[in-house]
Amino acid sequence: MNKILLLLLCCISLYSNDLEEYIKTFDYEERTNMKIKMVEMLNLVEEGKAEVIDIRFKEEFEVWSLGFTKNIPLNELPNRLDELDKSKLIITACPHNDRANIARVYLKQKGFNVRYLSDGLLKAVDYLRGDNAKEFLQEYKKVKKEQ
Repeated sequence: MNKILLLLLCCISLYSNDLEEYIKTFDYEERTNMKIKMVEMLNLVEEGKAEVIDIRFKEEFEVWSLGFTKNIPLNELPNRLDELDKSKLIITACPHNDRANIARVYLKQKGFNVRYLSDGLLKAVDYLRGDNAKEFLQEYKKVKKEQ
């Protein structure tokens, strides 16, 4: 937790003017726009319009992950921005949403179109079972072939 707070403080100090402006203009519309629910995320991924970045630590990702996410741990994000597709919506995700929101703020300041998964990866894992997993994977594979 201390590392996350330190990273957030570094982001704030590095981008304080931009962050200050963002905070001053923060409104109900931005509060809505910063989040994405699991079903909408899955639809955008199926359509090839979004890229999901799992910002958990490598060890967490190795233990369990979703086949359509890319792992860029939060502490590596500043050095791996070139791996993100600026033409797509970037969706940051973690088990709940705390680290995902820190990553979202950072990427927003870097000019990315970004939202965080408000439901968290745990809800996505729970949803993607049986028929839901099969249907999602079929659509996802179709889009990947077309790209």
